[in-house]
Amino acid sequence: MINHKPELAMSVSRSRNFILATGLLAFAAAGLAFPYYLVALRSKPVIDPSKPLPPQAIMRGPYINTGSRDIGPDYQDYRKK
Repeated sequence: MINHKPELAMSVSRSRNFILATGLLAFAAAGLAFPYYLVALRSKPVIDPSKPLPPQAIMRGPYINTGSRDIGPDYQDYRKK
């Protein structure tokens, strides 16, 4: 079928592109706003500063990823390459 009105086809194509672009921008904006929305919902802090820390948090402290106790310390010196 031959289209006798190319300007009508161009306007329909542009309007579809505009709708698609608007939808993509709205989806991207919602995805970027979602983490901020979750933070806004949480009004209280994770750890209550008025109470003392639990023993698990005190014991872990800065030593979360410093080594393994089942193998022991590594006394070998490694040369830089």
